[in-house]
Amino acid sequence: MHHAVHLLADARLLADAPAQLLPARELMAFTLASHIILVPMGVAFPLITLIMHYRGLRTGDAVALLLARRWSAVMAIQFAVGVVTGTVLSFEFGLLWPGLMGRWGDVFGIGFGVEAWAFFLEAVLIAIYLYGWRRLPARTHFLLGVPLPVTALLGAFGIIAANSWMNTPQGFTLDAEGNPVDVSVWKALFTPMFGPQYWHFVVAMLVTAGYAVAGVYAVGWLRGRRDRYHRLGFTVPFTVAAVFTPVQFVLGDAIARAVFHKQPVKFAAMEIVWETDTHVPEYMFGRLHPDGTVSGGIKIPQLDSILAGFSPATKVTGLSAVPASDRPNATQATIVHWAFDIMVVIGSLLVLLALWYAWIWFRKRRLPTSRWFFRSAACAGAASLIAVECGWVTTEVGRQPWIVYQNMRVAEAVTATRSTSLWIMFGLVIVVYVFIFGSFLAVLLVMRTRWRQADAAAAGPTPPGGEGPEALTPYGPRPVPSGRGTPAGHGAVPGDERGGTP
Repeated sequence: MHHAVHLLADARLLADAPAQLLPARELMAFTLASHIILVPMGVAFPLITLIMHYRGLRTGDAVALLLARRWSAVMAIQFAVGVVTGTVLSFEFGLLWPGLMGRWGDVFGIGFGVEAWAFFLEAVLIAIYLYGWRRLPARTHFLLGVPLPVTALLGAFGIIAANSWMNTPQGFTLDAEGNPVDVSVWKALFTPMFGPQYWHFVVAMLVTAGYAVAGVYAVGWLRGRRDRYHRLGFTVPFTVAAVFTPVQFVLGDAIARAVFHKQPVKFAAMEIVWETDTHVPEYMFGRLHPDGTVSGGIKIPQLDSILAGFSPATKVTGLSAVPASDRPNATQATIVHWAFDIMVVIGSLLVLLALWYAWIWFRKRRLPTSRWFFRSAACAGAASLIAVECGWVTTEVGRQPWIVYQNMRVAEAVTATRSTSLWIMFGLVIVVYVFIFGSFLAVLLVMRTRWRQADAAAAGPTPPGGEGPEALTPYGPRPVPSGRGTPAGHGAVPGDERGGTP
């Protein structure tokens, strides 16, 4: 009888949901999942580029400067694509979730206001940084780029402030009609989950961007490109990622424990805990059923209580502690659990990869030479992106059925637009996004081809003892075509004399 009641409750909740809810959630999930692919490069790539730039200036390394200039071009194009996908998301908040924005916009919108200021500042700074190569003194140009990572972090601040508020809302009081009044800006921004979420997110972006960029040069290494250009292009971003990987592992543990204290029902979904108890086992993967049983997976006795409170006697709240209408259903809990476990597994593998790199570096002061290491490094970027996607699935699906935790359900916030119209809109967005990301990839491939052709043209024939394109620097006088006084390409990046990409 107990099991039948839970099955009927889940069925009633699904039947009572508005028809618009499913297409609205699917559309929002698709656009968010697409946008977040670009976020690591937007948040962390400016810092990695400036590290390479600083290395080039400090040591007079022309190869580092060449890489920094080319990365700045990629950074600008990625930012432009991110503007499009981010703008779509901002419109969707109003179009798909008018109940959320109508009631909570005065509180919820504070973080987005911060993000908007950061976005405009970042756009201006990227334009100045990209335009400044060879047009500004080297030191001035670098210093003008230094604020770029700060604006990127400020943008992340705004978004995470908004999301953490949805997870642990505060900074307001409710009037007699249930509307928020007396908004406190500081409390709305700095909610209990803000700190754990923000630092976990920022370090995740550094790790993901570092591995993604290094993965490109790892593929080049596997294809036989062992020159200094590829070694340096791999070493700097991979080192950044490897340094922050163990930090991220610790921060991941900290945010899981924060969820345990601040959002116990979400934690129960993450660990598919049904009954409130002590000595709770940990399940690696597995599936939760509506009757509270778990099938499949690997069961480790008492580990969940130990991870949550450092003791087997730690009491863990189960999903059954709250009514069915206030918790994720069995399918949602299983999705959250799998996303969380995949993220943890990927993080653990990345820690091992970082330790492998550190072991070889500190013992032999060189890069590893194993092809398996570079194969792993080539896969690390994609794996990191998967982990980021899983992190957002854990955060958003684990909060269900609430859009504002314990204050507004998703079904209350959804638009009244007909579900058929939403499905049509979803199909159109998919088509548009395929075109956008296809164009983005095509532009990157064209840039790569032109850079290789420029390097090949500048490299040969190379004078004895010369270094070809690696001896060129992106600072100094602009090139003059051959026959007009100065050899083409002198003091310039290859390809620039043809008006090509930097």
